[in-house]
Amino acid sequence: MATAQQGPTPEFALAYRDIMLMGLSNEMKATKKVLEAIPDAKRDYRPDPHARTAQELAWHLASADVQMLDETADRKFVMEPRFKDEPETSAELASWYEKNFSRAIERVRAMSAEELLTPVDFYGAFTLPVVFYLGFVNNHSIHHRGQLATYLRPMGSKCPSIYGGSYDEPWQGAPAESSAA
Repeated sequence: MATAQQGPTPEFALAYRDIMLMGLSNEMKATKKVLEAIPDAKRDYRPDPHARTAQELAWHLASADVQMLDETADRKFVMEPRFKDEPETSAELASWYEKNFSRAIERVRAMSAEELLTPVDFYGAFTLPVVFYLGFVNNHSIHHRGQLATYLRPMGSKCPSIYGGSYDEPWQGAPAESSAA
């Protein structure tokens, strides 16, 4: 006879949430730099006829990341896009993303362990404790940010540093530690 397995504990759910939110906050900063690097005059660029334009990809990245965080806090996922008013410029989009991503993170940060452990259906594909969908937000963001970063140089822009230096923004090394003598 099989032994029943214990699910994640409340302590695990809170710790996992906090670790994921710390990582997501750092990823948001890198994503914002990529969004800001999109030249407004080249927002219609697409590398292939079947690819999204830079603007379509940027809006999908920003709005879906925020929507998935909000839906994690709501404990319900819906296919209908939540955000309809797309910002006009890359700077406005980056600002919208930072503001709304930060707001949505705070909603998730306010969730109790019981809420985080609530099993939630993900479009009929599977059901997991809602806290585990934070990994989906992370992967979604990194995936589409990588796609968008490959658009930048062909559009005449510079590729910012993401996880280290880039040709356009070389790594400057770790800041020197200050010592109190």
